[in-house]
Amino acid sequence: MDENGVRINKFLSEAGVCSRREADRQIEAGNVVIDGKTAGTGARVLPTQEVIFCGKPVKKENEMILLAFYKPAGIVCTTEKREKDNVVDYIHYPKRIYPVGRLDKDSEGLLLLTNNGSIVNKMMRSGNMHEKEYIVTVDKPVTDYFLRGLSGGVPLAELGVMTRKCFVERTGKRSFRIVLTQGLNRQIRRMCEYFGYRVRNLVRVRIMNIGLGSLAVGTYREVTGKEYERLLVLLRDSSDGPVIQRPRQERKRKRDGGGR
Repeated sequence: MDENGVRINKFLSEAGVCSRREADRQIEAGNVVIDGKTAGTGARVLPTQEVIFCGKPVKKENEMILLAFYKPAGIVCTTEKREKDNVVDYIHYPKRIYPVGRLDKDSEGLLLLTNNGSIVNKMMRSGNMHEKEYIVTVDKPVTDYFLRGLSGGVPLAELGVMTRKCFVERTGKRSFRIVLTQGLNRQIRRMCEYFGYRVRNLVRVRIMNIGLGSLAVGTYREVTGKEYERLLVLLRDSSDGPVIQRPRQERKRKRDGGGR
């Protein structure tokens, strides 16, 4: 924390309270107080100041927690207590944690939960290009045309974007594996709908080097040891802030040690 303090949303995120986005929502709702005064967007916190979040004092958690959880369909990736199917109440972990990114309510599979805001941002920033792998079952036979279309990039008019090129392979008559480096809203379902397919089942099986493995539905395990060490290596050059994507040629020059 520098002499001017840190932004309140970053402070709350690093304290394991919630994500920066959720912190911004709570600040706007007037639920964050610094030294007795309601915090505004962009407010900064000094080490000597007291922070109250939704009526409770905030203390930084020194222990790093990272859980791999097999989210069942029907569970919502939120810490919002008003959502009766929220993931935090479902897991009922004894310490404060929150999900790394989202997985649709109708989808299942690997979800990470942590108390570390920095690692959340580094893993989920689209510009850091980290992989997420899914096994998808659809409502009719998978064709070569469909697979080529998914892998080449799909225009999503409702979001105003073209998806990135990605790896796709057939795993069965009506199923395929897809590896994304984006996390657009309901991305795979929207991509399939563009080609006239509907998703029947969607399971996330990997985030970066962390796999679902033999986890049973509704259970979790701690990410530790070599698996955690490898994750830190993969995140070493990742930014926890917005990432501006350079043109491909410039990225190649940087990898090759060139550049102007």
